[in-house]
Amino acid sequence: MDNSGKEKEAAALMAEAEKKLKSSQSFFGSMFGGSSKLEEACDMYVRAANMYKMAKNWCGKKADLFSFSSSFTAVFMITVITPNHLLSAAGNAFSKAAHLHLQMQSKHDAATNLIDAGNAFKKADPQEAINCLNRAIEIYTDMGRFTIAAKHHMSIAEIYETELVDIDKAIAHFEQAADYYKGEESTSSANKCLLKVATYAAQLEQYQKAIEIYEQVGTHAMDSTLLKYSAKDHFFKAALCHFCVDMLNAKLAVQKYEEMFPAFSDSRECKLLKKLLDAYDEQNVDGYTDAVKEYDTISRLDQWLTTMLLRIKKTIQDDENDLR
Repeated sequence: MDNSGKEKEAAALMAEAEKKLKSSQSFFGSMFGGSSKLEEACDMYVRAANMYKMAKNWCGKKADLFSFSSSFTAVFMITVITPNHLLSAAGNAFSKAAHLHLQMQSKHDAATNLIDAGNAFKKADPQEAINCLNRAIEIYTDMGRFTIAAKHHMSIAEIYETELVDIDKAIAHFEQAADYYKGEESTSSANKCLLKVATYAAQLEQYQKAIEIYEQVGTHAMDSTLLKYSAKDHFFKAALCHFCVDMLNAKLAVQKYEEMFPAFSDSRECKLLKKLLDAYDEQNVDGYTDAVKEYDTISRLDQWLTTMLLRIKKTIQDDENDLR
């Protein structure tokens, strides 16, 4: 079956599901097998969604929940898409299945459908993907499934990172994910989220927030046999954040990290920091640049490190200009 055939089959399944839904809502339908008809409609929506996915048809109609009656009867308002507002047909079908599962009090199935809807909408409508994932998170937290909720907060954060480029909201969702992971004693997963927060906090010049996270994660890492090697990277980044604020604080921080974690003293990162501090003391821009270049020949600088090191270098240049 080609893509157009799969799309037609999916559309036929959607139409059949709508018939089942209407039949279950009629007076006689609700008395005789209304529940089983809802289950059949759910199944058809999910099959249609998967058929749309197979056809790679990521454009369709958006189903908005129009209203709920006291009996949880859902009425959907279908809005035909325009070229400027592409929505996912698969996401639409999964959303309908989710709403029906909620009517039948099948919370776990509804959450699963909403996650599937969110994943489909990511390709067409990131904001609708976030809406679906948030509704799923509400269900999972009500059920006490905080680890799963945390995972999907990370998914939302990543959509804000890459699709919508709203860093403040990305930070908020990474922080919420970290809180849930901590509550479930998943320290490693929590730290992964917190490091994302620290990365962005430093970029936004929220240095104290970044420092606290890097020190916290570094302290946890140095006490772990498996993670010990990464501690030096966290302390290195914390020291650079200190350096962006105040050179004296950076010098004191390096001394503190060496005392806490003696292996830090022998690391290339610590040696670089000391060279940078000396260059700053001497207001030697060339010495600073040479130290960074030397480090970069062995350990390539990523974008974050480059940004921080350039900010510090600029303070040396500004101080030099002030003296002239």
